[in-house]
Amino acid sequence: MAKPKEYKKTTLPNGLRIITVPQKETKAVTVLVLVSTGSKNEQKNISGISHFLEHMLFKGTKKRRNKIEIAEFLDKVGGSYNAFTGEEYTGYYAKVDSVHADKAMDWVSDIFLNSVFPAGEVTKERGVIIEEINMYRNNPMMYIDQVWKELLYGDQPAGWDIAGNKETVSKIGRKQILDYINYQYAAKHTVVCVAGNISEAEAIRKVKQYFKGAKKGNFKNKPEVKEAQSKSQVKIQFKKTDQTNLALGVRAYSMFHPKRYVFIIMSVILGGMMSSRLFEKVREQMGAAYYIRTTNDTDTNTGCLVTSCGVDNSKVEKVISAILKEYQKMATKKVGAAELKKAKDYVKGHMVLALESSDSKANFYGTQELLEKEILTPDEIMEKINKVSSDDILAAAKDIFKPEKLNLAMIGPFKDEKEFKRILKI
Repeated sequence: MAKPKEYKKTTLPNGLRIITVPQKETKAVTVLVLVSTGSKNEQKNISGISHFLEHMLFKGTKKRRNKIEIAEFLDKVGGSYNAFTGEEYTGYYAKVDSVHADKAMDWVSDIFLNSVFPAGEVTKERGVIIEEINMYRNNPMMYIDQVWKELLYGDQPAGWDIAGNKETVSKIGRKQILDYINYQYAAKHTVVCVAGNISEAEAIRKVKQYFKGAKKGNFKNKPEVKEAQSKSQVKIQFKKTDQTNLALGVRAYSMFHPKRYVFIIMSVILGGMMSSRLFEKVREQMGAAYYIRTTNDTDTNTGCLVTSCGVDNSKVEKVISAILKEYQKMATKKVGAAELKKAKDYVKGHMVLALESSDSKANFYGTQELLEKEILTPDEIMEKINKVSSDDILAAAKDIFKPEKLNLAMIGPFKDEKEFKRILKI
């Protein structure tokens, strides 16, 4: 018997794409709308506008006059709903008991297509967003990611904070928000994903009904990212703290690069699980960090592999040296068969668990369609993971782990970048 299709793609005449993902083993339904615009699409004077706009879609529509009516509509049925902004996309979703699927579709389409942006709410929300910026900047564990971005990409959209900064947020007005949504929230650049306990035909019919007002727009693509590095780089944000948060890594490859899956396995071996090399070395053996992780971050036009951790100020140099030694080892010695198998099995098992819920499935399929214009099923991804060899990892590590490609971002009580450049050797 042929295996049933995991998803179906439908493209409407206006270019809007519908992805339906039936999931009979759940009682939930998630409706997720994704549009391919984020902080990388912005100009400097409106940095943070994608995120500002995301906040404003909860403030009132033509038929739900204020934020209370918007919130209560799904609160009354115990729904879960939220939104998020990234560098290359913005998303809005509602997750409900499947008997209320129509309410989720109605609600998401309403805020996405019919928001009215009350002027008074724009003014108030500036203060909310500025406090959100303050919150992140006062949390070094979270803000180190932004310092890392600034180090790699500098003063261009790829290096700007997704939330913008206090100066730009203070100047963004209602007209700028309306202009931005009118040209960026274009049907051709939008994906509606419905996942969970659904009738596929009914879900498609409902999306056509509720999203028939999606506009053509005049979408502006993000600019090319300028990347140039010929020597190691260090960026320190001075802060009087008892702990230094650091990010140490290298530029890598975008999501379209053939080595993408090699880097997934490499990051897991280095610091992606509790039995990874760096977790064992830095936390268990050295007792130098509570958290340490290595991630492989890929976008459509950028990519990096980075290890992040928080360590006692007196142990910073020792931890940096320990991380560099593991990078060097990865580039000089093949990963053993048992360790390679463990990493692959971890990735595959983690994927299975992550995709149990309807909202995870919606995000998994919808994001692929939005950013990559191609959807791979979990089984297809696992096939690619299985093909990664020790030789592949060694070759990729030799390519990226070089002295001139190293980058170190830090938040802590240090000022002399030269001292840390001195130890960036591999």
